[in-house]
Amino acid sequence: MEEHQDHLFSYKQQFFVLMVLLCLTGLTVFLSQFDFGWLNIWIALGIAATKATFVLLFFMHMKYESTLIKVTFLTTVVLLAVFIGLMLLDVAFR
Repeated sequence: MEEHQDHLFSYKQQFFVLMVLLCLTGLTVFLSQFDFGWLNIWIALGIAATKATFVLLFFMHMKYESTLIKVTFLTTVVLLAVFIGLMLLDVAFR
């Protein structure tokens, strides 16, 4: 039988993740005041993806999961990106 392990992390680490998420949110708000042209969407998506990564790794405990679960999750995300990209290509060339 496999022994159950708690995946709790320290208050220091929780505070660090909180500060990173708050700083990234502040950066999003700050950068929204400027016009970067076609880069606007990529900057916003990059910051959002970074915040989602922190939430996924620490609050959803993906950092502590087995390799199989990590690979399954990454495969799902890649396939979702491919399907969305194909859909956008179809819409763009109608």
